Amino acid sequence: MKRFFLSFCFILLLSVSNGQSIRELRDKKSDTEKQIQYTNSLLEETKKNEKASLSRLKLLKSQIENRNALIAGINSEIELVDRSISNNTEIISMLQEDLDQLKNEYAAMIRFAQKNKNSFDVLIYLFSADNVNQAYKRWLYLRQYTHYRRTQADMINLVSVDLDENVAKLLAKKQSKTDLLNTKLNENKLLDGEKNKQAAVIQSLQKQQQDLNKKIKEQQRIQDELNRQIQKMLEEEARKTADKSGFGLTPEQKLVSADFEKNKGRIPWPVERGVITEHFGIHAHAVLKQIQVRSNGIDISTAAGAKARAVFAGEVSRVFAISGSNMAVIIRHGDFLSVYSNLSEVSVKAGQKVSLKQEIGTIYTDVSDGNTTIMKFQIWKENQKLDPEDWISLY
Repeated sequence: MKRFFLSFCFILLLSVSNGQSIRELRDKKSDTEKQIQYTNSLLEETKKNEKASLSRLKLLKSQIENRNALIAGINSEIELVDRSISNNTEIISMLQEDLDQLKNEYAAMIRFAQKNKNSFDVLIYLFSADNVNQAYKRWLYLRQYTHYRRTQADMINLVSVDLDENVAKLLAKKQSKTDLLNTKLNENKLLDGEKNKQAAVIQSLQKQQQDLNKKIKEQQRIQDELNRQIQKMLEEEARKTADKSGFGLTPEQKLVSADFEKNKGRIPWPVERGVITEHFGIHAHAVLKQIQVRSNGIDISTAAGAKARAVFAGEVSRVFAISGSNMAVIIRHGDFLSVYSNLSEVSVKAGQKVSLKQEIGTIYTDVSDGNTTIMKFQIWKENQKLDPEDWISLY
């Protein structure tokens, strides 16, 4: 009985832990698949322009990253299924041992009962006691023995059912592994196709180095202009207060700032849906590897007509146009700033209070660059540039 109880606890522990891990992997896999589908829809838009574009290349790069993440997730799930198959095999072995032991014990009891089935033998066993107390104990023993024999029969049925269920689970897990391996094979084929498309776009863009260099300089000019506007706003805010190092915050603004900081990693996206196609920091150019690109924020590719939205409650500090580019909005959240640029239209004005996810404008769609719609987004804490991917919710 004790051995069966330990086996039962072991089975329960394994099934719960494995179930949770696989469920988490499948949830993440589902999110990645949705992101891949959405990126595919954006890539379809860029196909309308036959000319190879840097935006298309960045979308393909993001798609390849997502595909690799999906394959890595499938590999992790296969490992868990393998572990689960191993555990199930061990469980079946334990249950089979338990069942054999229970059957042997039950068979011994039946043989003993057959030898002593005569009621006369039972009476002799009782009356051969030395005293009444001993006879009573022998009577109790016979009752307990009869009850144990019935319990043993129930235990055999219970273990048999459990064994059959685990054999069925084992077969299902083996089928699940086969399905996962087939899915992985298909995803690898899709990945190879995407890498071939990426290579073709790179080859085409490498013939346009002069145009790419112009674009890099123009993007740098726009970013420098955006930085100047942010710095100008910070200086104006500092002049309004005695504290020249940053903002002089009201009690309400301090609460907003604290709430913003507490929500690090959970702040919503500045668009309803999108794909990150440019990351924060310094990294090699997508085509011209000898050139380093500096990004103060992230680029989010989204659908044409998409709206920019406030990532947190705050106050609009500045709305301005960048020469040769589009509109930008800066929203203040206490010590923090969120910056939204490349907007074709703006629906808010300086000094206006905005709420979480409130629409603040329409993102510009560049028809000449493969119908791409790119939201440029930054987060600052006073003069410090922050990586938005550390702050927004990634899933």
